[in-house]
Amino acid sequence: MTSAAPSPSPALRPVPAGRNFGLLTAAAIITSLGTNGALIAAAFAVLESGGDGGDVGLVAAARTAPLVLFLLIGGAVADRLPRHRVMVAANTLNCVSQAAFAWLVLTGDAELWHMMLLTALCGTGQAFFGPAAEGMLLSSVSAEQAARAFAFFRMSMHGAAIGGAALGGAMIAAMDPGWVLAVDAAAFAVAGGLRAFLNVSHIPPRAPGGGLLADLREGWKEVAGRPWLWAVVLQFSVVVAVVGAAEAVYGPLVARDQLGGARPWGFALAAFGVGTVGGALLMMRWKPRRLLLAGTLCVFPLALPSAALAIPLPVAGLCAVMFVTGVAIEVFGVSWMTALHQEIPEEKLSRVAAYDWFGSVAMVPLATAAAGPVETLVGRSEALWGCAALIVLVTAGVLLVPDVRNLTRRSSVRKISVPEQSSSGSADAEGSVGRLG
Repeated sequence: MTSAAPSPSPALRPVPAGRNFGLLTAAAIITSLGTNGALIAAAFAVLESGGDGGDVGLVAAARTAPLVLFLLIGGAVADRLPRHRVMVAANTLNCVSQAAFAWLVLTGDAELWHMMLLTALCGTGQAFFGPAAEGMLLSSVSAEQAARAFAFFRMSMHGAAIGGAALGGAMIAAMDPGWVLAVDAAAFAVAGGLRAFLNVSHIPPRAPGGGLLADLREGWKEVAGRPWLWAVVLQFSVVVAVVGAAEAVYGPLVARDQLGGARPWGFALAAFGVGTVGGALLMMRWKPRRLLLAGTLCVFPLALPSAALAIPLPVAGLCAVMFVTGVAIEVFGVSWMTALHQEIPEEKLSRVAAYDWFGSVAMVPLATAAAGPVETLVGRSEALWGCAALIVLVTAGVLLVPDVRNLTRRSSVRKISVPEQSSSGSADAEGSVGRLG
């Protein structure tokens, strides 16, 4: 006589959601696998064409600049037009630009201005895609599903990012970087095809507005009228900037000079990635009642990597710190997405997401550009301690906002009719928050 198999842990069961959730998650995993490999391939393509580190930085900046420039417009467009059409159009632009990039690299005709232009087109596509995707995600699940759905989605994305970076590195070691870029173009094509089948019948038609500027003003009023929202956006404009400077500039330098080279830094970044997956698994089970209080308290550990690099800790200690940081940022990320889902009207989700993204990335170019001069002025260790102190100070400041401390999870808020709901549905959603992790 055999006993029945035990039922899986509730935290590991598939999230019950509909067809949209499965399509969005599958498409997001595909593009994440391609894009994380392509980011590595683009850097090696620049170097193999005769460029240097400065040229790699120019190509990276060419991706970031249009993202900052067009994000707010992208949010307004996504709340004005059907979001899935905006997403498919952005995927098409990314597919074409990456295919052209791949062709030029494979034929040996790629010049620096080619690579900057095509990378800028990718950044433009992301500026329109991101707010539309996040709005689509937030409107595709019910209040009861939201927390676990967002945790499952983020876990899938982080797993795909780790796999994509590893796969991209292996492919570059075995073949021309152009082939990795070609795979990324194909991934955008497949993902765009999946997103074309999204069902948006549950989203009510939008009334004609007063124009793009009026839409942007309305979105800003939504942000400015909610102290918890603008306080956290301001907080992360500083947090993301200093973390970006610490990890993109100082981290590799500390690894080179004091930890033995690039490999230890790679281990540390991998530990962070594993931590984000672990944090997402935790949030599939844990539902803190005070959403933003729990999330904001978990921003304090983001100061730890800068402090660990300032000392610096041995590689094992640095990896442990990065793992804890990855777990912590997922607690914040899922709590933040759940708060947006609960509090923001559906017809304004993409505009609010755009202001959120904009706040997160606007100061990153300035911070990374200033990292070198600040190091020269005060020293590397002192600059890293300054990064850690800034994170602690702005996070403590956000806790002074009553709405951040008191915003409470509600079990049922927005009435969302998720189309074609299935008890065995695949996994949820799309368009993760454009901040850390």
